[in-house]
Amino acid sequence: MSLKERLQEDWKTALKNKDSFKASVLSMARAAILQAEKVDGSKLDDEAIISVLSKEVKQRRDAIVEYERGNRQDLVDQVNGEINILLEYLPQQLTEEEIAEIVKNAVNETGATSVKEMGKVMTSIMPKVKGRADGKLVSQIVKQFLQ
Repeated sequence: MSLKERLQEDWKTALKNKDSFKASVLSMARAAILQAEKVDGSKLDDEAIISVLSKEVKQRRDAIVEYERGNRQDLVDQVNGEINILLEYLPQQLTEEEIAEIVKNAVNETGATSVKEMGKVMTSIMPKVKGRADGKLVSQIVKQFLQ
């Protein structure tokens, strides 16, 4: 079963179980996928769907920062719930230690020695962690490693 079919089935199940929150989150995810397909002009494969879902999670994580600044704990809790639902459809997320190991290997491969060469290291890392790690976290770890 493809990821898109799984989203569809889980959405139907959430509707049948009257789980309106999960149904709403899955509906938004499906809409983002359909929008990406319209822009792309073709059906998305699982890897492209993972990319779309990762983007949705990133947008929600960015929103949490703003909601915390605005002292809106209710919205923070809601968005965290949305993120947890979306993470069920993404590959297992890497821990900071696993990311650090990947960064260490990439720095050794590229021969980078300073923060000025961060782009070279990030180019090497991102295909390896796509959909499995937040880009901001990877960037922070690379900066720490190169300093």
